[in-house]
Amino acid sequence: MNSIVRALFNYLVRGALVVFPIAAALFFIYWIFTKVDSALNLSNMIWVDQTGKPIYIPGLGILSVIIVLMVVGIVVTNFVTDPIKKWFSRWFKRLPIFNVIYTSFKDLTEAFVGDDKKFSEPVMVEINETGLKQIGFLTQKDLSKIGYPGEVAVYFPLSYSFAGQLCVVKSERVKPLNMSASEAMKFIVSGGVSNIS
Repeated sequence: MNSIVRALFNYLVRGALVVFPIAAALFFIYWIFTKVDSALNLSNMIWVDQTGKPIYIPGLGILSVIIVLMVVGIVVTNFVTDPIKKWFSRWFKRLPIFNVIYTSFKDLTEAFVGDDKKFSEPVMVEINETGLKQIGFLTQKDLSKIGYPGEVAVYFPLSYSFAGQLCVVKSERVKPLNMSASEAMKFIVSGGVSNIS
C-alpha cells in the first residue's frame, strides 16, 4: 500500500512539473492580453445591443494597438524627417516630469528592440574577493564623462522578476560570457535553474 501511495505521489509531482510552467506561462500571457485589451477596447462605447447594453468585442483593443503602431511606424518611416524628430525630442525634453518618464521608457524600449540594443553583452562580474560572482549585462563601457574612468555600467536582472539593478564596477572585474543575451536572461530570470545550451 505504501508503494502505491508513493507511486501516485510521484506521478502527481511529475505531472505538476509539466503542467505548472505551461499553465503559469499561459495564465500570464492571458492576464496581460485581457488587461491590455480591456483597457484599450472601445467597442463597448461604440456598439450597443437592442436593449442598449454595451457590446464588448474581445481582441479589438489589441488589434487597434497593432494597427495604430503599424500606422505610426509607416508615417515615421516614410514621412517624418530627422529635423521633425529632433524638434519633437527637444519639445519633449522641455516638459519636466514628462521628460523623465518619456526618456526612461524610450531608452528601455530601444534597449530591447532598437537598432542599438543595450542588453546584448552578458558578462560575469566578480563581486568581492571571496569569489562571489553575478551575471549581468554590460550597458555602458565608458563612464569617464561622469568621473569614473576605467569603470563600466552593468545591469543585473533579478531572478523570477522583470526588475533589476544597475551597478558601476571596475572594468577588470567584468568578463564576457560565452552565451547569447537571451540565454543569459533566461538563466538569470529562472534563478539559474534553466539549462545552459
